[in-house]
Amino acid sequence: MFGEAGAAVPAEALRLAWVDVAKGICILLVVMMHSTLGTGAAMEGEGFLHTVVTFAKPFRIPDFFLLSGLFLGRVIDRPWRLFADRRVVHFAYFYGLWVVIQSLAKYPAIVGEAGPGAFATHLLNALVEPYSTLWFIYLLAVFSVATKMLRRVPPAVLLAGAALLQVVPIATPSYLAEEFCARYVYFLAGYVFADRIFALADRAAAAPRIACTFLLLWAGIEAWLAFTPSSLPGYPTLASLPVVALIVGGAGALAIVSGAALLTAAGGPVATSLRACGRRSIVIYLAFFLPMAATRTLLVKAGLIADVGLASLTVMAVAVIVPLALERAVRGTALRVLFVRPKAFHIATAANSQAPALQAA
Repeated sequence: MFGEAGAAVPAEALRLAWVDVAKGICILLVVMMHSTLGTGAAMEGEGFLHTVVTFAKPFRIPDFFLLSGLFLGRVIDRPWRLFADRRVVHFAYFYGLWVVIQSLAKYPAIVGEAGPGAFATHLLNALVEPYSTLWFIYLLAVFSVATKMLRRVPPAVLLAGAALLQVVPIATPSYLAEEFCARYVYFLAGYVFADRIFALADRAAAAPRIACTFLLLWAGIEAWLAFTPSSLPGYPTLASLPVVALIVGGAGALAIVSGAALLTAAGGPVATSLRACGRRSIVIYLAFFLPMAATRTLLVKAGLIADVGLASLTVMAVAVIVPLALERAVRGTALRVLFVRPKAFHIATAANSQAPALQAA
């Protein structure tokens, strides 16, 4: 999802616009989830956004990863050096930089009275286990490498194995291993079925009435599964049950694809705003945590907004707007390295990788 920016040819640009809209929907759902759950816990209550968060839970992350796998086919057959530059070093740079930034902001809570040694240990541990909200871009690099290594395996066999990992409960002390098992199938599906997913988006845009009918049907089933409790321990809702979770996650991801295609075809300010967020999704993802936490703390301590839903919405809005404003403010300055990978952090030359010296996130 957070691939490197490339210049689309004019004929392709309009067709791919829905991808940015879908990415915008995804990043807003992620920020909404963190903002809403954190604000609700701090205010000891729930608001209207909690309902949206619960509805989106089964497909929020699956869609994130499915979109991330869509363009892997463009680079997977490149030599390892070029592939690693775009799909490993690219993500590693932003992960490492923002692990340090987030950790410094949380320094007292991380080290307590243990001192700098504990902080260094924390940073070393973040190299092995994904840290905080940054786990997603860590896994993107892992998924990309795993898929390139396994690309000679028949797609049906590879998908069956990934689906099995998702369905079978695997208990491990490694957060990385658990998330790999739970999420890889969606990333892989985006890669394997990329052509079909783009065709689905084209069909949705060409037949909006039929697409809307199917989306309404999906939304009803999704709501029933997401809000209906399960009787099995460890599975709070029907949507979380084995096999059901896999199907619901995939169906929800395709629903977002179709919805994004419809919005893009219709145009208007909503589609424009979502596309703007989608094109800078990594900017929001990297930097939303700090303004979110600061705004939540301010609202709760000052008691400025009593309604949990409105407070959550306010926190979410600030968490989205501040990163976008920050990225705009640092363009052309030394601080642009917060969101642009410098030449020093490329392992393939710009000429060979067809990437500019400063590579935007």
